[in-house]
Amino acid sequence: MISAKMVKELREITGAGMMECKKALTETNGNMEEAVEYLRKKGLAAAAKKAGRVAAEGLVKTFVTEDGKVASVVEVNCETDFVAANEEFIAFVDRIAELAATTNVSNVEELLAAKFNENMTVEEARTALIAKLGENMSVRRFERFTVENGVINGYVHGGGRIGVLVELESDKSEASLIEAAKDVAMHVAAVNPLFLNKDAVDHESLEKEKEIFRVQAINEGKPENIVEKMVVGRINKYYKENCLVDQQWVKNPDLTITQFLNEEAKKIGAAKVTVAKFVRFERGEGIEKKEENFAEEVAKQMNSK
Repeated sequence: MISAKMVKELREITGAGMMECKKALTETNGNMEEAVEYLRKKGLAAAAKKAGRVAAEGLVKTFVTEDGKVASVVEVNCETDFVAANEEFIAFVDRIAELAATTNVSNVEELLAAKFNENMTVEEARTALIAKLGENMSVRRFERFTVENGVINGYVHGGGRIGVLVELESDKSEASLIEAAKDVAMHVAAVNPLFLNKDAVDHESLEKEKEIFRVQAINEGKPENIVEKMVVGRINKYYKENCLVDQQWVKNPDLTITQFLNEEAKKIGAAKVTVAKFVRFERGEGIEKKEENFAEEVAKQMNSK
């Protein structure tokens, strides 16, 4: 039985029409992933970035040291946007981001055990804030970057909906390079690249894209002898659309990210400036498929005290 909720979810993932989504789900016996692929082969949906709706509220925050050598991005969830806008909750998340960057914790459990202040641990501070604000909260995840040759910077978009860290590798560490890292982080927030570069594209994803493009070309009535050439062309386009270093820079589409950084290198007299890595957190991503998942995450943390 194909429910209206399933059709709605597929529409949100793909942007395809209601009837097309219903047909895709019917043809694939309600399998959401196969339905997305079905629509793509029909040319009715673009490549999904990170499929799935999100339900959790909360904030994503970053912390970067003044020298641009250490940084963190964290996600802390709560139950409502009302609490997410509370000044005490915001201050709590800011402190978590600072601790994630400035202490040597390697996972959430260690972060919860870290000193929040002189009087309590992070876990104790979380429990106290839950009691005060009346909502469950979960310190869900964090990433920490450190760099020797280069700089790191971050960017938070949408009042804490998206947080990004970008590490630039270079033999220089000028202030202008820290700003360039922020520019790239803003691009990542806006465009949501799937990969750093071509080498980072996993074989399974690449083969899946090739098959989809091959079916699309055949459905367009192209002769067999040029189908493979079309697939190569579309894979190159896929790289440009999904690999950060090959994407058109949002602030100046005449330049790719690589070209923008090459210009920055010339300005500061650096031998090179390249993106070493990046991370992008979007509030609630991956939580929601079942509504009880967030409650399970909170319960797990509360039971780990």
